[in-house]
Amino acid sequence: MKRYKKIILACLISTPIILMNGCTKLDENVYDQLITDNFYNNKNEVLSAVLRPYTHANAWITPSGQDGWWRPSELSADQLAWPTKGRHGEDGGKWKRLHYHTWLSDDVPLNNAWSLMFWGMGLCNDPIENLEKRDIAKMGITQVEKDAYISELKLLRAFHYLKLMDLFGNIPVVTQVGIPARPATLPRKDVFAFIEKEIKDNIDKAPLHSKQMTGRMSQAGGYAMLVELYLNAEVWTGTARWDDCIAAADKLISGVAGGQNGAMQLDPNIFDQFKSTNELSKEAIFSIAYEFRNASFQPSWTGEFYHFQQGPIYGGARNGNDGVVVVPGVFTKYDNTDLRKRGWLLEGPMVRFDNGQPALATGGNEYSGQQIVFVDNIRKNRTGSTVSNMSEGEENSGVRFNKYKLGNQVAGVVNGVNVPIDLNYNNTDWNIYRLTWIYFAKAEALMRKNGGLATPEAITLINDCKKRAYAASDFVPYTATTLTMDELLAERGREFIFEGFRRDDLIRFGKFTTATWWDHVPSESFRTLFPIPQVQRTLNINLTQNPGYQ
Repeated sequence: MKRYKKIILACLISTPIILMNGCTKLDENVYDQLITDNFYNNKNEVLSAVLRPYTHANAWITPSGQDGWWRPSELSADQLAWPTKGRHGEDGGKWKRLHYHTWLSDDVPLNNAWSLMFWGMGLCNDPIENLEKRDIAKMGITQVEKDAYISELKLLRAFHYLKLMDLFGNIPVVTQVGIPARPATLPRKDVFAFIEKEIKDNIDKAPLHSKQMTGRMSQAGGYAMLVELYLNAEVWTGTARWDDCIAAADKLISGVAGGQNGAMQLDPNIFDQFKSTNELSKEAIFSIAYEFRNASFQPSWTGEFYHFQQGPIYGGARNGNDGVVVVPGVFTKYDNTDLRKRGWLLEGPMVRFDNGQPALATGGNEYSGQQIVFVDNIRKNRTGSTVSNMSEGEENSGVRFNKYKLGNQVAGVVNGVNVPIDLNYNNTDWNIYRLTWIYFAKAEALMRKNGGLATPEAITLINDCKKRAYAASDFVPYTATTLTMDELLAERGREFIFEGFRRDDLIRFGKFTTATWWDHVPSESFRTLFPIPQVQRTLNINLTQNPGYQ
C-alpha cells in the first residue's frame, strides 16, 4: 500500500504560494485557501505541507500532458521522437525542432519546462521557510521530525535545481519565496556547487529509504543525486569527479544507504521495476508514486505514449494522443533474444487483451477499421512512400512504448494462459532513480578512470544488470574486449530507454551535437544547453542568455 499518497489526499489544503517574481508565473484556480499563519498547527497540517510538492511533481518530472523536464530531455536525443502522423502531432513544429536541434528561445515547451520546474522549486521553498521559523511545540512534532522534514524538502528542491541546471545550465538560485524579486543568473559551476552543498548538508538528517517513503525523497535519493552530479561533473563544471561518483554509488550498492528495509538489490526479474506493483521493487530509489485504487491518483504518462485505441491492447480503459514513438532503427539495436525488445516495446500487429482478436483502429484516421500494426518506420505506407522523416508519419508509424505496465482491468487469455483482473491496475509508479542506473554510473566512472577501458568490476556491474534481460542459454556476458565505451553507451540506451537520461548520455559521450541519426544531422555545439526562455528574460532583466542564442 502506498500510504503517503492517501495522507496527501486526506490532508492536502491549498495554501497560498508566492513564486519568484520574474522567473515564472502560472495561474492556479484556488478552491480552498488558508492564511499561512493559521496553518502548521498540528502534525497532519505539517505533513500535508511537506507532501504538497510531490502531488505537483507528477506534471513536471515524469512524461505527462505538460511540457516538463522529460520532453526536451528525451525528444532532443536519438531514441524517441514525436513526428507528425497524418493530421496529428504537427503542433506548430515544436516537436520537430526538438528533434532537429533548431529550437527557439520562445518555444513553448522550453518555457513550460522552466516554469514548471521553478514552480516545483517554489513549492519546496514555502514549507521550508515556514517550518524553519516555527516552534516544534506549536506544530506537534519533535525536533528530529522537523529536521527530517526540512532536509527532505531541501533534497527535493536540490533535485529541481539539478534538472534545471541540466537543461539550461546558467540559472538563478533562490531559497526564499519572492526574495530577491528578480534574481540574476548564476554560472553553471556555481549552481552545481550550491546543489552539492545542499545535498551534503541535508542528507544525514533526511528520512531513511523505506517502503513507507515510496514516492518521497530520502537519504538514498540524495546519494542518487550525488551520483548524477558527479557522473556529469566534467560536462557541468569542467572538472571530472569520477572518484566521487564511485563513492556515492557505493553508498547505495553496498547498502549503507539501503534504509530501514536493508540493502537495496537488483530485482531478479527485469520487469518488476515497471509493473503495477513496482513499489515492491527492491531497487527503486526515488519514484513518483501513484495510488489509483484508493486515492484516484493515476499515472500521467499514458497520453504521451499511448495510441488512440490503446486500452483494448493492454486490457485497460486509458488511451493516449498517439504521440511519442521510438526512432526508426532503435528497435533493431536489441538482440532478438533480448527480453527487453518485446517486453518494453510494441511492434507488429496488435491484438485485444481480452480475446486475442485484432485490435482495430477507429476515429477516422488512416487505418480506421483496420488492425493496428506498429511499424519501425515513419512514412506513408499506404502510398508505398520510401521517404521517412518527422513529417511523413501515419497513425501506425513507429515502434511504441510498453515499458511501464498499468496492468489490466479486464480478464484475458495471453499466450494461452488465463490472466485475471489486476487488482493494482493503474497504480504503476514512475522511477526517477533505480539501482540499475547506479550500477551503470559506477561502471562508467571506473572505465573513464581507466582510459575508457573496462575494468573487471565494471564488467561485473554491467553483466549483473544485463543478464536479467536474457534466458540463461541466450546470455552472452561482456568481456574486457567487448565492453567498449561505445558499447556501454549502446547498452545504456537499451536499458534506460524512456527514462529521461539519453540527452545527458549523448552529451557526456560527445555525440549529442556531432552524431547523425535517422532524420537528424549534427548541430551547433552550443545546443548542449537550451536557451533561457525569452518570456522569462522579458519578465526578469537580470537573466543572461546562454551563448549562441539571441
